[in-house]
Amino acid sequence: MKDLGEARKILGMEITRNREEKLVYLSQKQYLEKLLHKFGIKGETKPVSTPLAPHFKLSAQLCPKSDEEKTKMKEVPYSSLIGGLMYAMVCTRPDIAHAVGMVSRFMHNPGKMHWDAAKWILRYLHGTRNI
Repeated sequence: MKDLGEARKILGMEITRNREEKLVYLSQKQYLEKLLHKFGIKGETKPVSTPLAPHFKLSAQLCPKSDEEKTKMKEVPYSSLIGGLMYAMVCTRPDIAHAVGMVSRFMHNPGKMHWDAAKWILRYLHGTRNI
């Protein structure tokens, strides 16, 4: 066995310790930046202050009905985004739990409004990635 020193990173989470105050901080800043980049959220994108805005009234009624709409939404990487958000939520971001729970309900047949709500969560993370 070899002592590699104090842990600084594990499973994509950065670990910072403040020994005087006896605090440990976990951050996923790099992971969130990769996730934001993957889904096209760039520096000039306007961040938002809430994980899910009240104007998103998500329901099964918004799921695509026609074959054309379903085909179009199959091209959208919805499940990939939801998976990435779930990993962040479980590890270091419990503040997005309700919003991720709402959008994950429609993984079987997401519509455009569901996709917009998931991107809204990304915009929230864009503004709060240092938390």
